[in-house]
Amino acid sequence: MTATSTRSHPPAIKLGLMGAGGRMGRMLIKTILAQPGASLAAGADMAGSDVVGQDLASLANRPPIGILASDNRRAVFEAADVVIDFTHFSATDESLALAAETGTPLFLGTTGLTEATQDRVRKTAEQVAICWAANTSLGVNLLALLVEQAAKALDPSFDIEVVEIHHNKKVDAPSGTALMLGEAAAKGRAQNLSEVACYARDGHVGARPDGEIGFATLRGGDVAGEHTVMLVGEQERIELTHRATSRSIFAAGAVKGALWLPGQPAGLYSMRHVLGL
Repeated sequence: MTATSTRSHPPAIKLGLMGAGGRMGRMLIKTILAQPGASLAAGADMAGSDVVGQDLASLANRPPIGILASDNRRAVFEAADVVIDFTHFSATDESLALAAETGTPLFLGTTGLTEATQDRVRKTAEQVAICWAANTSLGVNLLALLVEQAAKALDPSFDIEVVEIHHNKKVDAPSGTALMLGEAAAKGRAQNLSEVACYARDGHVGARPDGEIGFATLRGGDVAGEHTVMLVGEQERIELTHRATSRSIFAAGAVKGALWLPGQPAGLYSMRHVLGL
C-alpha cells in the first residue's frame, strides 16, 4: 500500500486596493488575480464613483469573484493583510491614519505628496510597515542605483539634467520618479536636492550654476513613462534612460512589494528593500 502525501500551501495574502476604478487600479486587479499566493480581499473607490457596487474582477474584464467595490476605505483596511494605494495624493493622509489605526501594512505608490504628508508617512512608519515607492518597476530602481553611482564617480564639472515625459492626464510635475532620480544624483554627490534643484527655466536666467540638478517635464498622449538622466561634460555626454511601454510593469512591482510587506517590522521601506538592491 502506497502512502499518499499531501503538501499544504500557505494561505494567500489578502490584498486590499484603493482607487479600484482608476487605470492603475484596474491593472492591479488584473495582476492580483493572476498572482499565485495573493488574493483580492477588498477594493474601494471614491464616494459617488460609477464603479462602487460593481464586482472588482469585472473592472479588469475578468470573471466575477463576488467582491464588490465600495466607498468604505476603513473596511478595506480591516479586510486586508496589506493595502495598496495609488490614489490621488489628497487621500493619502486618510490612508495613513487608517493604516495606523488598524495596524495594516501599506504599499504607497502615490506621488506628488506635500512635505507635510511626507512627514506623516515617516511618522506612521514608526507604527506600521510602509513601502513608499515613487516607481515600482525593477528597471527604474536599477536606474536610480546607476545614477547614484555615476554621479559619485564622475567629476563634479559634469552637469546633471533629468528629463521625463508622461501621458497628458498626469497631475503632478516633475514626476515622482524624476524626483527619485534627482535624489539619487544628489546623494551620489553628497548634496541636498532641495538646495540644488532647478525645476524651471524661463527668460534671462544667466549661466547655469555649478552643481545644479535640472528638471525638464514633458506631457503628451498616452506615454506610460520615460525618464532620462543626462550627465553632460566637456565634449561628452552620458545618458541613462528607462522607457516604460506598459503600466503593467508598475502593477507587477507593486504587487511584489505588497506581498513582501507582511511580517516586516514597522518601518519605512522602498523598492530597493523589496528587490534586495
